[in-house]
Amino acid sequence: MRDALSEGPLIYDLSMEDLTTALAAWGEPAYRARQIWHSLYRQLRSSPEEMSDLSIALRGRLAQSFRFSSLTALDSLRSKDGETEKLLLGLASGHQIETVLMRYERRRTACISTQAGCAMGCPFCATGQMGLQRNLSSGEIVEQVLLLARRLSQEEEHLTNVVLMGMGEPFHNYEASLQAIARLNDPQGFGFGARRFTISTVGLVPMIERFTRERHQVNLAVSLHAATDELRDRLVPINRRYPLSRLIPACRTYVEHTRRRITFEWALIQGVNDGADQSQALAKLIAGMNCHVNLIPLNPTRGYEGQGATRARAEAFRDVLKRRGIPCTIRVRRGVDIQAGCGQLATEHSR
Repeated sequence: MRDALSEGPLIYDLSMEDLTTALAAWGEPAYRARQIWHSLYRQLRSSPEEMSDLSIALRGRLAQSFRFSSLTALDSLRSKDGETEKLLLGLASGHQIETVLMRYERRRTACISTQAGCAMGCPFCATGQMGLQRNLSSGEIVEQVLLLARRLSQEEEHLTNVVLMGMGEPFHNYEASLQAIARLNDPQGFGFGARRFTISTVGLVPMIERFTRERHQVNLAVSLHAATDELRDRLVPINRRYPLSRLIPACRTYVEHTRRRITFEWALIQGVNDGADQSQALAKLIAGMNCHVNLIPLNPTRGYEGQGATRARAEAFRDVLKRRGIPCTIRVRRGVDIQAGCGQLATEHSR
């Protein structure tokens, strides 16, 4: 891995057009850009030295002009069942982010970060407890995916899904997040289908509305966590700015205009939002919408006293929704033994 502090722009921040323009200025034909693009995104090569189909002179110029790595591996933990692996990655700025690889029976999912820290301030989330440190560039987001793709390729496996559900609020870093998805979606490059991406938001209504207007084929998930403003104001502080009376209509408009199903994420906290009052309020709130509810018992953090709901209470919550005809699943908590909840490893490492 090259020194993340070396000069020059990160090559993953460049679009295909940017790369073509840069090479044209060197007197290189357009097909050279396509060769490099193919090497980076299809062959998963991580440095010019590995691009043996290029001349030595061109490889040298690429190495001098661009950075091919912005991430430094600081720590890596794997769950006892071997299904979840969390990487702690250092940025050139000195900040840290996390990237998680989750292995399922038929899927290999990358959970990636879009910010170092987060400004949303959700009290039960370790990343929210950190506050926002900085946005990631589109290339830093892309590089996380390629890093995990390379790891899987060594096991003769490949990624099947990418979720922007790691550290940060993707819609608070909208441009970079969507540019990263577009770059990874490029059929000439990584070629990852749009519907294999999921982007998650805590409910930034103007960005949901923009996302709807732009008619992206990427899956949308909304971290809801409460079905009344009184409780959601406490759990998701951005609700004070964009209350449910604005958020839910924006979600309905998204479903109606895109004809896509929306997912609602709900971290089940024992004795806080796992009771019949909330399940019944939620059923009423989203009635008739093409949606799916993911219930996730909370991953405990040092900065929050709440605990994950019991299985019995999770099932009771689910059953209320199912009786109302609302699809709902209880998602198995992943990597609790390796602090796989968002921001936990970075927080512990900084301690």
